[in-house]
Amino acid sequence: MRRPTARAYAASTAALAALLTLVPAAQADSTDVTAAATTVIEKVPYAMDSSNQAAWWTPVATYKGRGQYTYFAFNEPGSTAATHRPAIARRDPDGVWSRLPLLDKSGQQAEFPDDNGHNQPSVARDGSGRLHVFTSMHADAWRYFRTEAPGGDVTDHAAELPDQGEAITYPVVTTAPNGDLYLAARVGAGSDQRPGRLYRWDNAAARWSVVATFAGALNRSVYPDDLTVDATGRVHLLYEWAKAPATAFRHQLSYLRYDPATGAFTDSAGAAVTTPVTPGTSDVIQELTTGEEWSIDNAYTGPAVQSAKLTLDGSTPKVAYRYRSADSGGNFRVYYAYPSGGGWARQTVYAGGQTAAALGITWDETDAKRVYYVTGSGTDRVFAATESGGTWTSQSAAPGVSADRLAVRRDSDGDDVLYLPDTARNSLYYARR
Repeated sequence: MRRPTARAYAASTAALAALLTLVPAAQADSTDVTAAATTVIEKVPYAMDSSNQAAWWTPVATYKGRGQYTYFAFNEPGSTAATHRPAIARRDPDGVWSRLPLLDKSGQQAEFPDDNGHNQPSVARDGSGRLHVFTSMHADAWRYFRTEAPGGDVTDHAAELPDQGEAITYPVVTTAPNGDLYLAARVGAGSDQRPGRLYRWDNAAARWSVVATFAGALNRSVYPDDLTVDATGRVHLLYEWAKAPATAFRHQLSYLRYDPATGAFTDSAGAAVTTPVTPGTSDVIQELTTGEEWSIDNAYTGPAVQSAKLTLDGSTPKVAYRYRSADSGGNFRVYYAYPSGGGWARQTVYAGGQTAAALGITWDETDAKRVYYVTGSGTDRVFAATESGGTWTSQSAAPGVSADRLAVRRDSDGDDVLYLPDTARNSLYYARR
């Protein structure tokens, strides 16, 4: 192991005046130089494969022991240009990095075909210190690896999952306050429908089980975006709908809440819903707008949702998402949404140009909501936006780093830990702010 040197940056940022509602492109944000924010950035000392890029994944976990530990699940280069090998990069409280490869049944590092947007890893740490990784599944049977105990090898445990033989895609995973894990994934490869299913890892029993098929409908596919668990143990889910079997452009971003104590599912207002929910019974955050169509054409240029992330203010969901409207000039703008008056209120975070399919959102005691996004071009491309009095202002979140993807996890010390892939240079960066 070696200790990389942390680099502290102070950089000028862009002031991006945002709008409270969906607005025409002519009213998009302007860019000016404003005050700087300090971010600690380190380059992860392991080579990253260019396939390490997705919008839906949950590739970061943190843990407070003698200090803050960070776990980055990522794709390393494979034996050929068309393959990758998943691994975990662990950063200990002293800033020392160590590498944990995912080992197959033969004891060799697992290797899978590249499939950008699908074959990327998600990671979580349970209450007993075991690391769990779900990786490289695009309508594949389970590819699941975990440790038996803290500090152990990360080995193949796919046979432990329910739904053996099912086609799994888009696994997102999180840790509950009691040490259990919850996993959401799309299940099935049918041409007529592909539902979303919720799973639970019982930490005390060391066992996975199916909670429910939470969403599904004929001629529709479910795209899980994110999930998190509040202090009372209730699970909050975020997902999109698409025309079956699959498409790059989705619709009707939706929210759902599950209470393990009662087994009930509810919407954001607390009203009971029957699962699996459908597009017609979902708690929809972003409704269809003018010109929006259900299409499986990956060249579709109409209104659509593409990527979303979730955080909590106590038990209240706060959502960041990208949406392309008929008047956005083809750009995916960034929006913030929250429950209000029995529905959802929305604000425009960034409308100054094209964005990449990468988002993050956290809740900070001082700044309240922080929305992270990636611009389609520029030297500094990762920005953090905060809101005051209805106006959103953005600053570079990683000055000097040309990352083109991101993931964010807030640790128990109240710091935002950023996972920043630079796919053009096969480099992964750690940032804390």
